[in-house]
Amino acid sequence: MGINAARKKRNNESLNICLLSYRGNPTCGGQGVYIRYLSKALLDLGHQVDVIAGPPYPELDEGVTLHKLPGLDLYNPHHLFKIEDKWKLKSPINVLEYFILCLGGFPEPLAFSLRLYRYFRKVSPPYDIVHDNQGLAYGLLGISRLGYPVVATIHHPITVDRQVEALAAKTWRDKLKVKRWYSFIGMQKRVSRRLALIITISDRSKNDIRAAFQIPAQKLRVVPLGINTDFFYPLPDVDRSKDQLIVTMSADTPLKGLEYLLHAVASIRQKQNVKLTVIGEPKENGRIVQLVKQLDINECVNFAGRIRNEDFARYYAQATVAVVPSLYEGFGMPAGEAMACGVPVICTSGGALPEVVGDSGIVVPPADKEALEKAILFFLDSPENCRRFGVAGLERVKSSFTWSDTARRTVDVYREILDANGRR
Repeated sequence: MGINAARKKRNNESLNICLLSYRGNPTCGGQGVYIRYLSKALLDLGHQVDVIAGPPYPELDEGVTLHKLPGLDLYNPHHLFKIEDKWKLKSPINVLEYFILCLGGFPEPLAFSLRLYRYFRKVSPPYDIVHDNQGLAYGLLGISRLGYPVVATIHHPITVDRQVEALAAKTWRDKLKVKRWYSFIGMQKRVSRRLALIITISDRSKNDIRAAFQIPAQKLRVVPLGINTDFFYPLPDVDRSKDQLIVTMSADTPLKGLEYLLHAVASIRQKQNVKLTVIGEPKENGRIVQLVKQLDINECVNFAGRIRNEDFARYYAQATVAVVPSLYEGFGMPAGEAMACGVPVICTSGGALPEVVGDSGIVVPPADKEALEKAILFFLDSPENCRRFGVAGLERVKSSFTWSDTARRTVDVYREILDANGRR
């Protein structure tokens, strides 16, 4: 058999894939979404897919096997920062996890990776490839030494989050808390440099990761995300409001830029009617809740909380325009999801958002409430512009952002690593 024929045969072979997620619940943000939809798309291509995850566990489609790797689950709101079973402290890994928490750090990625390494050493599962989802912890290096090819996805460098939160911190104590919390970044840098290849989700993330983590460009592969059109699609029979904004926030953090949108809404409210629906939950009595009170816009801002996936399409169908005010996004899933619903989009130029929206939406500078206000009024005052941009966004998603394409390009990276390792 010739070299090309052998390569073609390998490319048609099914792989036994292991996806890793130290926490995978979709309501925790983009990482849980990534695990669910990538695993399903890989399965649809004919591969065998297992997910090994820590709590809160991901929601997976039928056919994808979930292996639960229990930990202390210290961020569970039902027992926040507490250990329900004191006997768990008999485990050295659990002691380490709790100790890092007590020092103000974020211990989940490291603790999960150490449990994972212990599991692989004991069981020796027959995986062809191990794919980490932004954990980037020391246990991965141990798994690699056991002979498993390892690749990792970095959605964006967490150094961006640290920088934004440090700037938002008002006291030296708050700044110290931010520094302690993000102390795991040093580990992520060291581990990522020792992996053969890194997958990221946009050209902007690729450049920022290369600069922040000092990873050579030749080790980075860009694989854009897909949009799940099973949940995000137009509902033409639903009447669209003429003054309704919508924003989806997976986390109440300064990085998401919601405060600038609230200021824009408050300003518009003085001139004409406008309403804002926020999909997500702000922290009780936190900075966002306080700002809404301060701006006196309680009557026109509705926090819908966490909603079911099945309800997203109707929420978007009722909205005039979707706004993504983030200061930075490694990809910008909310923008793509709104576009898939046929809703016109306003986003900032933070991170990779312009790559997602292209010329099918309006892009404004990050942290610019005046620019947000101007863009919102552009749509509120023109139903024709809403229709035109909504159609353009929907077509862009259909042509550029599908999970099947994401899965195929991810498998190409797997096979590149396997060829380099002389396997398959």
